[in-house]
Amino acid sequence: MNDMDASARPRVQADIRDYLAEERTFLAWIRTGLGVMAFGFVVARFGLFLEQIRIAEGGSPAVSHQRSLWLGTALILAGVAVYLLSARRHRRLIAALNRSQFAGRAPSRLAVVLAFFLALVGIGMVLYINAT
Repeated sequence: MNDMDASARPRVQADIRDYLAEERTFLAWIRTGLGVMAFGFVVARFGLFLEQIRIAEGGSPAVSHQRSLWLGTALILAGVAVYLLSARRHRRLIAALNRSQFAGRAPSRLAVVLAFFLALVGIGMVLYINAT
């Protein structure tokens, strides 16, 4: 197809359903960010929980829980990044819908990056649990 054919095609106007679908997607990202942050809080406090169990069993309370604190903090920051990046993505897609330039969009990089990051966190958690 040449440039003449591409410019001759009429632009398809965005429908209200497109806007509502983008709104649902944005809200799903907000829920994802909240879930990642909540999970990060749990992980950050997990080391403290393990320490309390050791104390209750008569063990030494000197075990450090810094790794779970750092991992939990990383997850909380990942949730913040999800919020910021999803807001940016939402604004761009709404602007594209307003300009009727939505066709041919690439897959969401945010989803791919988040999936890889959470996979790495999962591997880190498996290593952490098996090391204690």
